[in-house]
Amino acid sequence: MPDFVAALLASALFCLALLALNALTRLALQAHLAPDSLAEGGFLQYGGALMVAGATYRRAIRHRPVTGE
Repeated sequence: MPDFVAALLASALFCLALLALNALTRLALQAHLAPDSLAEGGFLQYGGALMVAGATYRRAIRHRPVTGE
């Protein structure tokens, strides 16, 4: 997969993961399941989204040997 497409996919998944983690954090705060110090858009959400995007990018640019048969 070309590097541009891999970067585009990783950035799209970063945004989606950040939205999902922020929504889950909001639900946990409203249900009183999370501590009050946990906030939307915090280190935990950005770190989780960055881990998802990084794993996606590494998987997308993995080069497989081409066999010419």
